[in-house]
Amino acid sequence: MPNVPLIDRDAATGPVKDQLDQIGAAFGAVPAMFRAVANSPAALTSMWSAFGAYGGGSLGAALSEQIAVAVANRNSCGYCLAAHTALGKKAGLSADALAAAQEGTSEDPRTAALLTFALAVVEQRGQVSSADVDAVRAQGWSDEEIVETIGQVALNLFTNYVNLALDVPIDFPTVPLRRAA
Repeated sequence: MPNVPLIDRDAATGPVKDQLDQIGAAFGAVPAMFRAVANSPAALTSMWSAFGAYGGGSLGAALSEQIAVAVANRNSCGYCLAAHTALGKKAGLSADALAAAQEGTSEDPRTAALLTFALAVVEQRGQVSSADVDAVRAQGWSDEEIVETIGQVALNLFTNYVNLALDVPIDFPTVPLRRAA
């Protein structure tokens, strides 16, 4: 049972209704996470706007989903792991690539470096070193992509915390968490 009511799209009004309609159109239904966040119009606007901004960002859908899967797994957020695994498959990622992303790895060295950096941001609460940034740059990532990665980590922390703190029911096919080595 979630810790807040899940707002019904048909009962919502004003900007919340408009955003839930947009979310429903994008997903085919309104996922429970957004229904929980809809208790705060400001939080819903922030979250949905951020998803839209990063959807048109420089990292692309597949890499964005790998980052989300890595962050969700590290934070033990079953909801986000399930959702972003499903979205990753839609973005063309294989089951093996998504399983590797859970551990912050990839067969592609560039992707592996970015996932390592993203998880360092999580684990060190943003207090990464210049050497961490230089390591990602050495793999050819631009400053735009590095900053966008940090932004996506922050968005995923927000969604992880919402789902964990509010005990949002998972409405995607569940995926087993992997424990960090």
